[in-house]
Amino acid sequence: MRTLVLNAGYEPLAVVSDRRAIVLVMTGKAAILSHEANHPVFGISGLWDRPSVVILTRYVKVPMTNGVPLTRRGVLRRDNNRCAYCGKAANTIDHVQPKSRGGADSWENLVACCVRCNNEKADRTLREMGWTLGVKPKQPHGTSWLVRGLDRDVPAWSDYLAA
Repeated sequence: MRTLVLNAGYEPLAVVSDRRAIVLVMTGKAAILSHEANHPVFGISGLWDRPSVVILTRYVKVPMTNGVPLTRRGVLRRDNNRCAYCGKAANTIDHVQPKSRGGADSWENLVACCVRCNNEKADRTLREMGWTLGVKPKQPHGTSWLVRGLDRDVPAWSDYLAA
């Protein structure tokens, strides 16, 4: 189970394990906003609600960042784990413009890709292959993309993650 951590100003900060969230609550560093009703936590001192969303009691200053950090997991999430070339399930990423040909590690040059298409494309360009992309890759935006540890959308958190 995972828990969404909000700053004291209700800005989403990170996603942590429910165990870490319980420690934050027990030490008075956070309060539970939402919990899992059907999954309590049993401890020596009694029964605890398993937190789904917690809010910090003190504001934590977060350093400013220049957009969404580029990660393999982020590229796969942006492309819904679908190959940009054939549409099948993707588990790797590919440089549209190969690195050996000057392609950069950027949101605009990386796409999710299946192993078969990745091996077939190798270090060639789309023009050489005669392939096209269904969508133009771009940097994602929105609050949910800035939250550390958020792999996929959780419906219970939608009220706390503005688009």
